[in-house]
Amino acid sequence: MNRQIAVVGLGYVGLPVAVAFGRQRRIIGFDINAARIAELQAGHDRTDEVTDADLAATQILYTHQLDDLRTADFFIVAVPTPVDTANKPDLSPLIAASRTVGQALKKGDIVVYESTVYPGATEEDCVPVLERVSGLKHGVDFFCGYSPERINPGDKEHRFETIKKVVSGCDAATLDVVAEVYASVVTAGVHKAATIKVAEAAKVIENTQRDLNIALMNELSVVFARMGIDTSDVLAAAGTKWNFLPFRPGLVGGHCIGVDPYYLTYKAEQLGYIPQVILAGRRINDNMGRYVARNTIKRMLQQGMDVPRCRVGVLGLTFKENCPDIRNSKVVDLVRELQDHGTTVVVIDPHADAEEVRHEYGIELARLEDQAPFDALVVAVAHREYRAMSAADLRAWVRTPATGGQPVVADVKALYPRAELEAAGFSVFRL
Repeated sequence: MNRQIAVVGLGYVGLPVAVAFGRQRRIIGFDINAARIAELQAGHDRTDEVTDADLAATQILYTHQLDDLRTADFFIVAVPTPVDTANKPDLSPLIAASRTVGQALKKGDIVVYESTVYPGATEEDCVPVLERVSGLKHGVDFFCGYSPERINPGDKEHRFETIKKVVSGCDAATLDVVAEVYASVVTAGVHKAATIKVAEAAKVIENTQRDLNIALMNELSVVFARMGIDTSDVLAAAGTKWNFLPFRPGLVGGHCIGVDPYYLTYKAEQLGYIPQVILAGRRINDNMGRYVARNTIKRMLQQGMDVPRCRVGVLGLTFKENCPDIRNSKVVDLVRELQDHGTTVVVIDPHADAEEVRHEYGIELARLEDQAPFDALVVAVAHREYRAMSAADLRAWVRTPATGGQPVVADVKALYPRAELEAAGFSVFRL
């Protein structure tokens, strides 16, 4: 197998893919962001997905020059596929990447897409762009495949090489080549999907399934809160049954679970079917940030606080723990809701990039030690720094209300035993 590989898009997904191949051979790492290319050429990855040592151990030509891309004959496209403000698929990065690859295509080349899409997008949306730009005919001059990404940001155990890879191709010969290329680096092996559409569908339902399971837990937490029952206690009891699934309530953001279901529902609606269960789960999960904020405010009012004159510390902004990824973070919804009630909100996150947060959300990050005391705390993300804290540590960052009530803590991920928080003097809300 002597294919010259190029990975197009060097973000959270593309870079680990490039590094896996780059350990074995010289490959091309392409990104339109010149600053990102300069950073990688300097030997550092700001996403923390790849260590400096791992980057140094590769043979990757980092470039944003089209001429370098033209030397490849096997293109792996790993660019973002977000949704717009109306939760409709935004394929503009994917279409732009297809135009770029189209300018580099030659006869015999293979293009494999890894970006999450709805079934049919590769052949119906991307291939026509490749044909138009290159002047070549798909299935005759060049060939396509789809291999869904399964990168889990911040996860050092489940890595690109150790997760079984689903592969597909436009015909049997292409499928064999795609499978051979990926099998050369993926130690967990490959699964040959029947068609490109099957591979696309498999990806989009992986996260839809997780989304719905978390939505169920979130809805249960709302119900149990009204019953005066602690959700964590319920799940601990139910979890003693061998086949009870260990999902927990929480804020569902990020580039996958909070986005992928909308790709599936969009395609279903185009075909005349309005999904019921999937969209219901999305509505529940999309509302959880505001739900946590409103319950925090409710607790503050119950403690006699003058909410518009209060300061609330929000610990964590990234979409998941121990990871700098802020894409589609639902903590932002929580922050906006708190601000809408007139509170002064101070956001602290040791993992997020302050400039990126400012640019993306207009939020200024602060340091916890510079901002105390607070009237309430929201522990929104289970970063290791927050897990290491005790209830007494949290209590040191808040002040007792002048009314004689209790300071409030919203423990979104139930990191701390409720009894310890209450013993420390908190009025406690948690999912």
